[in-house]
Amino acid sequence: MMDRLMQFLNFSIQVTDTIHLEVKTIIFIVFVILITSFLLKLIRKIVNKRLNEEDKGKFKAIFSFLQYFVYLIVLIISLESSGIQVGVLLAGSAALLVGIGLGLQTLFQDIISGIFILLDKTLTVNDIIEVDGKVGKILEIKLRTTRAVTIDDKVLIIPNHKFLTQSLFNWTQNGVQTTEGVDVGVAYGSDVDLVKQILIEVANNHPQILKNKPPRVLFTNFGDSALEFKLLFDISNSYTHTIIKSDLRFAIDKKFREHNISIPFPQRDVHIIK
Repeated sequence: MMDRLMQFLNFSIQVTDTIHLEVKTIIFIVFVILITSFLLKLIRKIVNKRLNEEDKGKFKAIFSFLQYFVYLIVLIISLESSGIQVGVLLAGSAALLVGIGLGLQTLFQDIISGIFILLDKTLTVNDIIEVDGKVGKILEIKLRTTRAVTIDDKVLIIPNHKFLTQSLFNWTQNGVQTTEGVDVGVAYGSDVDLVKQILIEVANNHPQILKNKPPRVLFTNFGDSALEFKLLFDISNSYTHTIIKSDLRFAIDKKFREHNISIPFPQRDVHIIK
């Protein structure tokens, strides 16, 4: 019985011309990986108990990435201790590994960027961001990608390396309250004091504009075709800024019509000299 067992354990599988893998080596490797898996789960459980809820999600994402490296290192050590020269095996597959490495370059960029994002809190869930001209609210941050939803309910899947290689506007990094503005031009000869009064009244009447900081009106320029003004106001949810601005423009147009204030269009005078 023992002879058959030893014969089975010593049974060799030929991997390459120079590398043979015995059954007992396979069993040893499986055993080591199972022990490693148990220890990793135990470590994760112990660390999770000492973290607050905000950091638990970050640790889970980073730990899921690091455990693959642990498995890889354990596998290499197990093979080496079993007499299999991993270096020879890797050298024989150098060309293949170079190709795989080039193909996975962007993937690792995304993962490393994801780790930095999670650690330094560049982004957090519910942040309002603008990237590549698109505005969205962060729904989920993973190691490779970040999911955001736009104002028109489209989901953006953003590779994490974009946050480190491109400019990113985080509208809520310094708090949820933001200052927005609406530009408007009126015809020359209009009562500018009345224009200011109407703009402030319209802003005060909107329910989503904060009242703790009163709306402001700036007389920005004497334009080519209009007197140019900018209405500034504060809101607590910048994700809805386009809807609020649209509401204000509708209300401004209505009030201007009631008071006979015209919004001019660009005009040019052409003089023909004979």
